[in-house]
Amino acid sequence: MKKKLVSALLVSTMAVSAFVGCGAAAEETPAADSTEATEETAEASTDDAIANLIAATEGTVNIDLWCSETEEYQTVMKKLCDDFAAQYPDVDFNITLGAVSEADMKDRVLEDVEAAADVFVFPDDQLEALVKAGALNEVAAQYTYDMNETDTPATVDAGKYDGKQYGYPFTASNGYFLYYDKNQLSDEDVASWEALTAKAEELGKEVGCETANGWYLYGFFKGAGCNLTENEDQSNNCDWNNETGLAAAEALQKIASSKAYKSYGNDDLLANLNDGKVVAYVSGTWNVNAFSEAYGDGYAATKLPTFEVNGEAKQMASYSGYKFVGVNAYAENTGWSMLLAEYLTNATSQEAVYEATGEGPSNTEALAKASSPALEALAAQSEFAELQRVGGNYWTPAESLGKNILEGKVSQQVLDDAVAGITQPVE
Repeated sequence: MKKKLVSALLVSTMAVSAFVGCGAAAEETPAADSTEATEETAEASTDDAIANLIAATEGTVNIDLWCSETEEYQTVMKKLCDDFAAQYPDVDFNITLGAVSEADMKDRVLEDVEAAADVFVFPDDQLEALVKAGALNEVAAQYTYDMNETDTPATVDAGKYDGKQYGYPFTASNGYFLYYDKNQLSDEDVASWEALTAKAEELGKEVGCETANGWYLYGFFKGAGCNLTENEDQSNNCDWNNETGLAAAEALQKIASSKAYKSYGNDDLLANLNDGKVVAYVSGTWNVNAFSEAYGDGYAATKLPTFEVNGEAKQMASYSGYKFVGVNAYAENTGWSMLLAEYLTNATSQEAVYEATGEGPSNTEALAKASSPALEALAAQSEFAELQRVGGNYWTPAESLGKNILEGKVSQQVLDDAVAGITQPVE
């Protein structure tokens, strides 16, 4: 608790300075110049707040930062942290970079919140659990930019819980679509799963989607017209065992029965992609470098294919999402952690992250400069995408259902068992 108290004092120093600055300027400024004065006052307040933080800082400022373990992320985040420290030459920083998969971030943080990183990157679907566990510091004020003016409204809103902001918008491309080699596949080939598997069989190549993974499996059932929602207690509602769900499972089983269809995890996907076997696969922006290198001048991407359910073409749906930078409520140096979080998520930093990783910015200025087949495909798929909001009891039964479908074990009982697991009460 001592660590939190010290941090809170630093934040209070920043906030009080900002409020005092605004009040003093307001008394001295004529009404006719109120707009110009407000802008000047805000800038002065920011400068005062940061100056007060610098003056209150003694000794080394230690900040632990956790982000994706990929080489691209580790490299760009190290550069950004060095650049941040260089902005404040009078402060001695010790910023330590840790490698933690974003998919595992919530679990790692909640193992021991007080011992977790001061600043960390997490996907939007983890926000509620992190807030409820008291692991995130509220973004009650900003000092170098205003996310409500710089970032897409959807991203900002996804970082809120119960009306309060807890996440600094970082990327807006956490979804999936279809990568393909346009030197081997035409637009018609990638329009439907039926055409895609047929063409891949003809070529002796592979195509596919990680079917035994609830994140992707959802796209088939949702596309067919089924529903999956989360309750307030983090249990789930799911109707995948109805008539439509059975038809969707049978349709997917038929697609997966093609000798060209594969359900690779990410590591196996990349291994086979490098061997030239895979000519089309469902993935996301985190693999943009791998696909662009593998396909060369044939590199292309598009929305997800349709698939036939009871003779009718259905558009495969998907999850969409965002990534945020969060500040630990128990950060050793909350004031500096907040400023680092702001720096990592400003327009220039988001541009750097895009250039390094291919992930789309949430900052509108940075987004306007970003252009790639992957981001265009993501935008095309966004019409059929939803934010991931699902309780923890979903994942294991969904994985088992995906495995059963891949093995050709599709029946009403299999679906009933899956739904019973997905909707089981939260203990």
